[in-house]
Amino acid sequence: MKAFKTDMEHYGAGGALVKRENASPVTGGTIVYFGVEDCAVEESRVEAAGGQVIKPKMSIGEFGFVCVCMDTEGNLFGLSSMI
Repeated sequence: MKAFKTDMEHYGAGGALVKRENASPVTGGTIVYFGVEDCAVEESRVEAAGGQVIKPKMSIGEFGFVCVCMDTEGNLFGLSSMI
C-alpha cells in the first residue's frame, strides 16, 4: 500500500494505492493522474522501468500537459504537469 497524505493547506488530493489479490488490470475505467513537475521527464523513465507510454505528453490548453502510460501489470495511469 502506498498512501498519499492530504494537506488541506496545499493543492492536491490524498488517497492510496492498494494491491489486491485476484484483481486484474483495467484499461477501460478510471485513470488516476499523478501531478509531476514535467510530464516529459517522468514519461522518459517509464519504458526503462518496464512500462509503456500510451499517449506521449500533450497539451490540454490552459490546464497544462498530460501523458498516459501503462505499468508493468497493464494498469493505465496518467501524469499531469503545468510545463
